Amino acid sequence: MDRRNWLVIAILAVIAFAAWMEVWLIRARNANDDFVGPPRSDYTLNNFTLDALDQEGAYAFSVKGPRMARRGDDGSSYIIQPDYEIIDNGGNTWKGKSESAWIDKDGNVMKLEGAVAMHRVATETVQRVDVLSSDMTITTDPKLKDAQGRPIANAPHRDQRMETAAPTTIFEANSVTHSIGMKADLDLKTTEMLSDVHMISLPGKR
Repeated sequence: MDRRNWLVIAILAVIAFAAWMEVWLIRARNANDDFVGPPRSDYTLNNFTLDALDQEGAYAFSVKGPRMARRGDDGSSYIIQPDYEIIDNGGNTWKGKSESAWIDKDGNVMKLEGAVAMHRVATETVQRVDVLSSDMTITTDPKLKDAQGRPIANAPHRDQRMETAAPTTIFEANSVTHSIGMKADLDLKTTEMLSDVHMISLPGKR
């Protein structure tokens, strides 16, 4: 093989190597693009107790459980087997449990997933009320703000509601009520049983 043929082979080899390097660099650059941007801020807590405040620093709820995962993209939290406590508009304490729960970052929406068991703690002024249901959503209205985005002093209290489309049983001092679906405020001053309602009266029970 003469010198000219060797020269052609060498040139082709250089071209082939350059093409391979270009492909490799493009692949490496594309792979690096997947990691562009700030690191995710997700975190998890095990065997935790959390006292949650809203954006203005007011008490929203407390919850404890074996595990909580917080999403960095939207600030929401997912909790396994939560044991929670909520204060209603009348200052009454509600305690409950569910299989899991999802809470938005502001603490205004709490979705209790799976079986739900909750009760209002009895005091000198209110009797105990028990609620058994599933897949329930508890919503708290955001605080009223002025044109500058500041909380309005002495604004009306924020309504708190609970709602479910699932079968529900409410145990009160003198009655037991069953229904499919329910809407209520947390102190049960107004309760709407949506369909297939059955009530058992327990006269004389205290």
